[in-house]
Amino acid sequence: IFDKEAKDLEREVCFIDIASDEIPERYYKESEDPKYFKSQKTGRGQLKEGWRETHQPIMCSYKLVTVKFEVWGLQTRVEQFVHKVVRDILLIGHRQAFAWVDEWYDMTMDEVREFERATQEATNKKIGIFPPAISISNISMPSSTRSAPSSAPSTPLSTDAPEFLTVPKDRPRKKSAPETLTLPDP
Repeated sequence: IFDKEAKDLEREVCFIDIASDEIPERYYKESEDPKYFKSQKTGRGQLKEGWRETHQPIMCSYKLVTVKFEVWGLQTRVEQFVHKVVRDILLIGHRQAFAWVDEWYDMTMDEVREFERATQEATNKKIGIFPPAISISNISMPSSTRSAPSSAPSTPLSTDAPEFLTVPKDRPRKKSAPETLTLPDP
């Protein structure tokens, strides 16, 4: 389904079974367990082994997750960890969506949008709104307006590396190997 988004990337397809797959113990709630939940409004529920072959309707949700952490020695472990966490989040979220069906089943789209707005507002009140920690500006200031001493190095606004930091091109590189920069002799 995602042919255009990631043609050249190696992919692993991961199927999630909301009834049978294990979730971290700290997130388990019997009221959200599809093996025990039965909807009062729809009659759906109590998903047993093989439920995908016997229950109707079935919903499929496709997610494309790409993780790149290109730090030598940590790349594989960090990428695997992130994929596991994303999988757990999706599994728990879909279990909750199923178990909460009686709360959202009869909602109109306007009611859904109002619920989203109220939830966002409640979340912002609970954790607060955080302004961006980093701001990027393309405005160059004259050196006379800098607050640092004139001997302090300035940070260029360009993304191009200075000429003296050249990447050696004379040997092939592994994809996961860090780039090596050559500094001029003093």
